[in-house]
Amino acid sequence: MNRGKTRFAIRWGLFMDDRSNTIAGWVLAGGIAALGLSIFSGMAFHSETPEEGKQGYAIQGVESAAGEAATPLPVLLAAADATKGEAVFKKCVACHTIASGGANGIGPNLYATLGEGIGHGKAGFAFSSVLAGKGGNWDFANMDEWLANPKKFAPGTKMTFAGLGNPAERADLIVYLNAQGSNLPLPKVDAAAPAPEGEKPADAAADAKAAPAAAEPAKK
Repeated sequence: MNRGKTRFAIRWGLFMDDRSNTIAGWVLAGGIAALGLSIFSGMAFHSETPEEGKQGYAIQGVESAAGEAATPLPVLLAAADATKGEAVFKKCVACHTIASGGANGIGPNLYATLGEGIGHGKAGFAFSSVLAGKGGNWDFANMDEWLANPKKFAPGTKMTFAGLGNPAERADLIVYLNAQGSNLPLPKVDAAAPAPEGEKPADAAADAKAAPAAAEPAKK
C-alpha cells in the first residue's frame, strides 16, 4: 500500500515539474516575441532628427536658421508696380484722399507726401505730438518702416492701421504714393544685393534706372 502511494507521489511530482517547465517555456517565448516586436516597431517608425541649423521644411516669409538677409528696400522698389500699389491704396481710402488739393479726412491728404517733413504740413492737419516730434522727412526708408508698423514707428500715434506685413506690397504702395505728386528718384540698387524672387539683380538695377523716368508725369 505504501509502495503504491510512493509511486503515485513520484509520478505526480514528475507531472507537476513537466507542467511548470511548460508554463515557464511559454512565458519565456512570449517575452522573446514581445522584445522582437518592440525592436521591429522601433525600426519601422524611427524618424531622424533634422541636422542642426536646418529647417525641416521651408516657411515663406520666415528667415532661415542661417539668418539669410531680407531683400533690400531699393531692390524691392525697383521691382515694384505702381498699378498694384494703387490697388493696395484701397485699404487707405476710408481715412485718406490722395488727389491734388484733396481734403483731409480722418487722416491727412497724401498728395506729394514723400519728401515732406514727418508730421507737418497737410493744410494744418492735427498730427499727434509723437509723429510731429519724430523729425526727419518721409523718405523711402521711413515710409516703409511706417507702413510696416505705424505704432512701432511712432509709439502713441493716432494712426489705427495695423500695418502691411508684406515688404513687396509696401514697395508697390510706396511707388504709387511717390507717383502722386512727389516723383522722387528711387534709391540706387547695389549690384550685389539679392534680387526679389524670380528676378535677377541686373534686371532689378535696370528697373531702378528706368523707374524715376516712369514716375514723372506726362508732359503736355
